[in-house]
Amino acid sequence: MSVNTTSRTTARLRLTALVVLPVLAFSMACVGGDDSNPDGARKDTAIAEVPAAPDKPDASPTKSDEKPGARSDSRSAFYDAQMTYIECMRAKGGYPDFPDPRLNGHPDWDKINAIGSQPGRNQGIRGGRNGVCVEQLQAVSAATPKIDQQKAYESMLAHAHCMRDNGVSKFVNPTMSGGNAQPGGQSNPMDPAFDEESPAYKKAREACASKLLDGLDGMQ
Repeated sequence: MSVNTTSRTTARLRLTALVVLPVLAFSMACVGGDDSNPDGARKDTAIAEVPAAPDKPDASPTKSDEKPGARSDSRSAFYDAQMTYIECMRAKGGYPDFPDPRLNGHPDWDKINAIGSQPGRNQGIRGGRNGVCVEQLQAVSAATPKIDQQKAYESMLAHAHCMRDNGVSKFVNPTMSGGNAQPGGQSNPMDPAFDEESPAYKKAREACASKLLDGLDGMQ
């Protein structure tokens, strides 16, 4: 197990829980399981802490019926909140290289995780140094579009199968717990079963990227 892989995995655990998970109601956990049975259920052993986000304003009854990809005030508010947070991280948070969001408005997790894995740069990657951008981070969480949990699970399951088909044999499946989708990937993120920095893993990630719905990239 390389130091770089452990640092990158730890950064992903902290980051995905803090921006995406509060809104999607995922419980990111350090999990254990039998690598020989990737389809088997896994028991959660720890849940990442998440800062409380402010209550969302009452939404119009039609918001929940919006079609995926449709332009809407809520999606515009989400993107605006992302940009406000990013500008804070660059100007005040101590991360002038904090990346722009993807075209879909969601965080660019590959770039964020890469920054957080650098020596001395993980502390403060969530909400800025001394928490100067926590308020903006909470606003992002409150504005993030919700994803149907069953669809999220099916998407991550297809991604897990694809990763194994492309050579990452110990990539475990996601699970459903209490109606919420929980990401798969490493059976124990603190003791990685495969090297996420290897060329083979990166090639598999690229081949399987399309399996994940918007907002799920970087989740597993």
